[in-house]
Amino acid sequence: MPEESLTERLQRHKKLFDEIDTKNNGKFTLEDFERALQFTDHPLKDSHFAISQIYKSLAGQEAASDWISFDKFNQYLIQAEAQLAKGFENVDRDHDGKVTKKDVESYLFKLGLKPTPSEVDTFFRKLDFEDRGFVTFEMFRDGLLLIPRLEGSRVRTAFKFLNDEMENISSEGDVTVSDDVLKSVGYFLAGGLSGVVSRTCTAPFDRVKVFLIARTDLASTLLNNRQELQSKIQEKVHHPVPKKKIQSPLVRAAKTLYKQGGLRAFYVGNGLNVLKVFPESAMKFGSFEATKKFLCGVEGVDDVSKLSKVSTFVSGGVGGVIAQITVYPIDTLKYRIQCASLDSKEKGNKLLVKTAKDMFKEGGVRIFYRGLPLGLGGMFPYAALDLGTFSTVKKWYMKKTAEKQHCSVDDVVLPNYLVLTLGAVSGTFGATMVYPINLLRTRLQAQGTFAHPYTYDGFFDVFKQTVTREGVPGLFKGLVPNLAKVAPAVSISYLMYENLKVLFKLE
Repeated sequence: MPEESLTERLQRHKKLFDEIDTKNNGKFTLEDFERALQFTDHPLKDSHFAISQIYKSLAGQEAASDWISFDKFNQYLIQAEAQLAKGFENVDRDHDGKVTKKDVESYLFKLGLKPTPSEVDTFFRKLDFEDRGFVTFEMFRDGLLLIPRLEGSRVRTAFKFLNDEMENISSEGDVTVSDDVLKSVGYFLAGGLSGVVSRTCTAPFDRVKVFLIARTDLASTLLNNRQELQSKIQEKVHHPVPKKKIQSPLVRAAKTLYKQGGLRAFYVGNGLNVLKVFPESAMKFGSFEATKKFLCGVEGVDDVSKLSKVSTFVSGGVGGVIAQITVYPIDTLKYRIQCASLDSKEKGNKLLVKTAKDMFKEGGVRIFYRGLPLGLGGMFPYAALDLGTFSTVKKWYMKKTAEKQHCSVDDVVLPNYLVLTLGAVSGTFGATMVYPINLLRTRLQAQGTFAHPYTYDGFFDVFKQTVTREGVPGLFKGLVPNLAKVAPAVSISYLMYENLKVLFKLE
């Protein structure tokens, strides 16, 4: 690379600054910066989001500053050019001072981006603005100088902006459909179908849980299981009974369901469970990501990976709450069906329609949202603990691994077994912490049914009646089968998701 004196570099920086500071104020604002780019051939001049990200990079730690001085601008350029010089050396494989399209493609694959030939062409054309067939350092530097470095690699960020952003934003500023959007749909379908298979496979656990929650004459917590067995052993000493009579409440619940409806009894309500997978997943994770991006602006950081732990947990909570509101009526209907008599003449869709009509006659639309405040009260901490714990532990592990391997966090790949373990642990932890709230909510939704004939005036009433009849352990009825389904549910979801990504050619 040709040598440049400090004076020449300073003059070049000052010239670039003056092109932005058109008012000659010795400083410029975001509006000044955006207006100046309109008179250049900058590839992202029509993307307000991209320009705002560049401006945040220029401001550095002073992201909330209203203006940028030449000293701050010069400081950014010096740091950016040093990074670009190192990046150019990494891309220029034979170190001849010229970067070819093949060099660029090879480096993008090294970053794990897996670009298509057309994406490489688009990116290279932006760098080779003189149409030479190769890129010199000066071209590389000038083409990427005002590109934000959001993920630890300026080339990675440049590729995403110069390809994804340009392809998705039309000249009118409208978002257009691209391969990435179609890929997003593919990921959504893969995730949704994985959820359908997972919930269907683990439906019996959920069915037993609801059965135990509705019944007040059976215990299901580990504590009550032990107490009930000890009680029966004592009873056996004084009044001998056949050994087979001493059964766990879980076994008794499963036998009762099987006697009443066979294997089909374990899948009552699963159709509704499957129906809500797609909207629930879409709203949960979509809201989670949207909230994280919003909080990035609040905290003044340029990437979601830099969000504080509090914001990550809050984002998870918001995602869970919005998802809960979306599918709550389906949940209520599912519980009512599961608590209906298995001897009923109506089955399947007929039972579904009859139950929905009876509910509407009883209390209108409001009855479908019975217990919603309580549900939201439990969903926020659950989603926050689940998604927040997973994200926090994952971020901590990747940071520690990057330090040990002396590489960027972006280059760390989580092994499959660890993703599976983290998912199971975070889900189990969150579910256990908020289980009493979910139990009380379920009873509010199922009140007045065949399996749960009791009625309640609200949260305090259902809490009081539950503790009075069954004690504090009664608040955890059904916890065992609920936790028992966590590991297989996560395992099945992960297995299906990975295979569907291959099938849909998303990898």
